[in-house]
Amino acid sequence: MAIALVTGGSRGIGKATALLLGAEGYRVAVNYQHNAQAAQSVVETIIAAGGKAFAIQADIGEESQVVAMFARIDEVGEPLTALVNNAGILFTQSRVEAMTAERINQVLRTNVTGTFLCCREAVKRMALPHGGKGGAIVNVSSAGARLGSPGEYVDYAASKGAMDTLTTGLSVEVAAQGIRVNSVRPGFIYTDMHASGGEPGRVDRVKSMLPMQRGGQPEEVAQAIVWLLSEKASYVTGSFIELAGGK
Repeated sequence: MAIALVTGGSRGIGKATALLLGAEGYRVAVNYQHNAQAAQSVVETIIAAGGKAFAIQADIGEESQVVAMFARIDEVGEPLTALVNNAGILFTQSRVEAMTAERINQVLRTNVTGTFLCCREAVKRMALPHGGKGGAIVNVSSAGARLGSPGEYVDYAASKGAMDTLTTGLSVEVAAQGIRVNSVRPGFIYTDMHASGGEPGRVDRVKSMLPMQRGGQPEEVAQAIVWLLSEKASYVTGSFIELAGGK
């Protein structure tokens, strides 16, 4: 059995992805930062459905914690072949003129540096030259990387733009080493993250402006992620799937 690591796997898109990966036969490592109870609930749901999973705590913005998380995965004794870089943060809606350096750096620390660190450790384990079995990485970006999120989260959008460049560059760097790297760009999805931005009902506010006239569900994003990780996408790397209802 192969291991799939899902960062930020206790809620939203991460949770939906972890549940689907469990159903697909992976042993799922459900990463969380604070909410152990929520992560354990995801693990128990996977196990109750006949799958295998375990929860693993780490703040991905801290290098030592990322290294420790991957060391813990090594102890399981099964190959890591899938990584979903889903963990991300944003803060209350704000214009750029009101943003502090502290806020910007916190967003970049988790969304950019944390994703880089997880990719680094995954490549060390997946790459054929390192004795790995190959694998696939999916970075969960955002439609904001294209749209900029003006007046709301330009810092978050910029962090996702950096993640997109990482996807493009890393995909070429490791293509001959048996590793595929792709990305999904969700748009307005019904998750708890909007509450972190100070507007829990944001999707309902904007859905009439979307071509499809509705927000998306986490499960719809999870389906795309799991496809990109699967052998069905065996010739796909450096690609981006837009999941924004036509926006």
